[in-house]
Amino acid sequence: MLSNNGMEKVNFSGGEPFLVKHGKHLGEMVRYCKEVLKISVSIVSNGSLITEKWIKMYGKYVDILAISCDSFFEDTNKLIGRAQGRKEHIKQLRKIKDWCTEYNILFKINTVVNTYNKDENMSEEIIQLNPIRWKVFQCLLLEGENVGPQALRNAEKFYIDDDTFKEFLDRHREVPCLVPESNLQMQNSYLILDEYMRFLDCRKGSKIPSKSILDVGVTEALKFSGFDDAMFKKRGGIYKWTKEADKFSW
Repeated sequence: MLSNNGMEKVNFSGGEPFLVKHGKHLGEMVRYCKEVLKISVSIVSNGSLITEKWIKMYGKYVDILAISCDSFFEDTNKLIGRAQGRKEHIKQLRKIKDWCTEYNILFKINTVVNTYNKDENMSEEIIQLNPIRWKVFQCLLLEGENVGPQALRNAEKFYIDDDTFKEFLDRHREVPCLVPESNLQMQNSYLILDEYMRFLDCRKGSKIPSKSILDVGVTEALKFSGFDDAMFKKRGGIYKWTKEADKFSW
């Protein structure tokens, strides 16, 4: 339904998309999107459950694999909640980078700037890993999502102000792949679907669901998505998001 209404790219994120059946369901979904729908496919993961076996089996159906990395210090990752049991997050990140190179997947890194990593300088490590994009987000608070009495988790202790975010960006201004996203740029510039296929409207500082596209169709549900198309373009939402260069038209 989404493809028939013009969707050109889908991004699977979470939660952690590799949790269910060790990534088997995710693998079948990316296969379908690539083989049947012929659209660009990306995944955002913390990397902890990604294996070379999965990459060998399904990597050809993935254009971009983005790994969340908020620090290059393991102690800081533990404070943030990025600990991966006995696995070392940074070692796993480097493995995934090598797998992406070997199996022809575009590698990307996502970082959320917060209270615990705001003074870190990641320039050397990011330049060495050389992702196609380093998305740097300002920690965003949404009522019911990560703040407030109904929230499953509370992220207020992670929040940083605009000046602190700018200081982090200034410290990394020489990193060529840096793509910053402030709260203003991020909040309404994504089309987000939840597990019930409802668009989530973030304009009022919380995620307000539309009716499901399965009930009312894509066009009607989109009216309640809160999507800011102008901001999407302004923040660089259109870029080379497929590894098949001949299909890239802008």
